[in-house]
Amino acid sequence: MSEVKGDAKLVMMANQIATFFASQRHADPVEGVRNHLRLFWEPRMRKAIIAHLQGGGEGLDPVAKAAVEKLAAGA
Repeated sequence: MSEVKGDAKLVMMANQIATFFASQRHADPVEGVRNHLRLFWEPRMRKAIIAHLQGGGEGLDPVAKAAVEKLAAGA
């Protein structure tokens, strides 16, 4: 079994959160993901996922990507 490390793990986690909020028919899945990242991810994780986004955001689900963009903007 392979181990997912670094940015790939954060991307996987962000995408899983996005899938959850999208499946729950959340009123605004992007806002749900952004709020989750803001409340439950430690600052180092938020900083790393924002840096990943600024590097192109490869692998991020569109909902997760939009949420990280809002997070980066401080929204």
